[in-house]
Amino acid sequence: MRPDDWHLTEDLDGFLARAGDFLRSRPALHTMPLTVTERLRTRRQDAHGAEAPVFGRLEQEGEVRATFYRKPSGLLSLTPLAPEHADTLAARLANLGYSLPGVSADHDTATAFAEAWRRHTGAAPTLREQRLRLYRLGTLTPSDPLPEGRGRVVSEQDREQLILWCREFATDVGEVVSINADSWANTRFADKRFSFWETPDGTPVSMAGVTSMVAGQIRVDPVYTPAHLRGRGYAGAVTVEVSRAALAAGATEVVLFADLANPTSNGLYQRIGYVPVTDFAVYDFS
Repeated sequence: MRPDDWHLTEDLDGFLARAGDFLRSRPALHTMPLTVTERLRTRRQDAHGAEAPVFGRLEQEGEVRATFYRKPSGLLSLTPLAPEHADTLAARLANLGYSLPGVSADHDTATAFAEAWRRHTGAAPTLREQRLRLYRLGTLTPSDPLPEGRGRVVSEQDREQLILWCREFATDVGEVVSINADSWANTRFADKRFSFWETPDGTPVSMAGVTSMVAGQIRVDPVYTPAHLRGRGYAGAVTVEVSRAALAAGATEVVLFADLANPTSNGLYQRIGYVPVTDFAVYDFS
């Protein structure tokens, strides 16, 4: 392979050995590849074979400039790319015979790659209506007053409630996934730490989860309040609770995604101290 080129591999350890410093250089912007690769590493999943994830890095003058990953049959997930580098990647993947269902990245990168993929394969890209904004925590500013109650860490005794709410959250955001006691361990929620906000009588009314800390960053995900309990400040209270805990644990970056179609959540996160980083988009390919 040429030194200045895209390098593809199924070797997770090898990929991280070469691209880890690049990913850690911008932990907020790179929250997804950091947490996905950490999950794969800690779960000791086999990164080799026909169904292994594929990882890629763009090297120029001996430095990693961009990366991607793709889980089996999943979307291509990219760090920010210039249009010409999106084009060389699309050409490379097309020549290797890859079939991609779509791409996820910051808006400009996703758009550049979608157009490049159309040119090289003829696949028509369709922009999903849902667009996400990445936020990072500036100065945490709790709502005043907070709703009555308190935050507490979810325990094993809360497992049934937690699984129910994660299933409801997934339905709300359009994720096609089975979440029950049997499938829980294989879901993206299983390795997160959760907290509830509960009323003074001990009734849980909202939840928030956080990822493990990687490269000093923790991502808040998901935040969920049942529909009949919304509008009472519970989501803000539990988000403050887990954000404060992340800072206390030593996180230098606390981030989260919000659906741009939901002005309530975007306004809430900004009021408690989160500031926009960039917008993300997903294109599906025909």
